[in-house]
Amino acid sequence: MQLSTNNRGFAPTNLTEAIQFSDMLAGSNMVPKQYQGKPQDILVCVQWGFELGLAPMQALQNIAVINGKPSVYGDAAMALVQASPVCEDVEEFFENEGSPNPIAVCIAKRKGRKPVTVKFSVEDAKRAGLWGKQGPWSAYPRRMMQMRARGFALRDAFPDVLKGMITAEEAQDYPDEAKPMQMAKPANPLDLVAPKKIEIPEQTTNPMLIEEAFSQDQDAEELAEVEDAKPEQVRGTLGLFVPNKSEPHNQFATLEEWQDGYEELADKTARAGKVPARERMTILKELKLANEATLKSIDTVKRARHTAAHLQRLKSLGAAQ
Repeated sequence: MQLSTNNRGFAPTNLTEAIQFSDMLAGSNMVPKQYQGKPQDILVCVQWGFELGLAPMQALQNIAVINGKPSVYGDAAMALVQASPVCEDVEEFFENEGSPNPIAVCIAKRKGRKPVTVKFSVEDAKRAGLWGKQGPWSAYPRRMMQMRARGFALRDAFPDVLKGMITAEEAQDYPDEAKPMQMAKPANPLDLVAPKKIEIPEQTTNPMLIEEAFSQDQDAEELAEVEDAKPEQVRGTLGLFVPNKSEPHNQFATLEEWQDGYEELADKTARAGKVPARERMTILKELKLANEATLKSIDTVKRARHTAAHLQRLKSLGAAQ
């Protein structure tokens, strides 16, 4: 491997050399620990450095990957800006020293532009939840305030020089924002419109007949009404049917009232704790089938809610997914 030599040290001249160079550095203890044994990271870092104007070793010392986001240390950012021909001056100082609220000030002056002035105070640090934070903010609060003001000013005045990179000091302060979000298992679209989870009592191990179980508790008595109830007083034209009954259990004047009645009846069926879960699942399916015609007449969104509620009840009773 032949590397070009200039006043910035050795530098690879093509991709093959860059790969060999990265492999060699990855085995060295002289590079930062985060890059040891990681030639791919070194290659990317060197490329970042090339775009910013940093020599390979400078890049490895001054570019940090924090929560997956490349960033440059504040001193390196200052060096890059001051080396740029568009930079006129960068001025830093503190205001209100000795007071409860000192303020770090950075004035970045770009040639041909109005100066960019950024201030970062103790109150700003408190508002951001940084003041007194364990780590550098506790050990070196003055330095961290300076870095925060510097980072904002340099990024605002010289975005082309920094290529959009933020300072490492800033990146360390908001790990939750930089951290990639863990992707959850894709949700069933029906779950998004499902009502609240139904708590189903544990089933009894005694495989009673449905009629016998109904007389054991209040829930069972309510489910008995589903199976054996006589039609209630007719209040409308939409019938709510129960399994194995030709006449409607109840009738409703509006589709909205019918839907409420259907869900209430299905809930009672699911909560009949003395009835084996498998038997309750069978009745729920038969109840849905008995009212299929009316369910199909409901608009798509509302029908999805009923379907989701039905699946949730079956799931709570132990149905396989």
